[in-house]
Amino acid sequence: MSILDRLSRLIRANVNDMISRAEDPAKIIDQALRDMRGAYSEARSEVADAMSQMARLEREADTNRKLAGEYEKKAEEALRGGSEELAREALRRAQNHKDLAKGFEEQVSVQRNTVDQLRTQLRALEAKIDEMESKRTLLAARQKTAEAGATLDRVSGFAKAGGALDAFEEMERKVASMEDRNRAMTELRQENDLDAQLRDLGRDRELDEAFAALKARVQGGDKQG
Repeated sequence: MSILDRLSRLIRANVNDMISRAEDPAKIIDQALRDMRGAYSEARSEVADAMSQMARLEREADTNRKLAGEYEKKAEEALRGGSEELAREALRRAQNHKDLAKGFEEQVSVQRNTVDQLRTQLRALEAKIDEMESKRTLLAARQKTAEAGATLDRVSGFAKAGGALDAFEEMERKVASMEDRNRAMTELRQENDLDAQLRDLGRDRELDEAFAALKARVQGGDKQG
């Protein structure tokens, strides 16, 4: 269960408990706002964590791209020095880092979409809090009018809670969207793992071709020199 899911359940529980105890509707709204501000604070932390993870993935992709380039240079140096076995090993390592870089780049793309979704949801939650705060004065005035009779007072109490409950239902829909997104990310990771296994089937052939191309290029350069 995600952070927002737990907070959504807590908020609804708090409000429903206050309604069942016939609490002052103004107190219900105030409690709803306090709970939603708490939810907003934790949601911001969740977005920050997602952004931090994306930055780490980007660094990993960049590091592996650089290492691949370095090993390719070492392969050429080894072949010029007459060590074919060392050159093949350097090429093998270069290819490993290329594969890692590609994998990290794919994860960066997935994580970027996740961050965008979370930031959109965060802005929506912030807007809902602002909306509830702006309506609080009006709700308080409606409460005073409803206090003319006990029956009207009870109806008014639930009417005032309605605005808050609508916000909670909106949060539930957003939480469901996040969970769908997480399931999609899991499926993508599984697909990436399978793709990596399939790519490995032709790995030796690609390495042989890369080595042959490098050898031809180096030998051709040596002859010209």
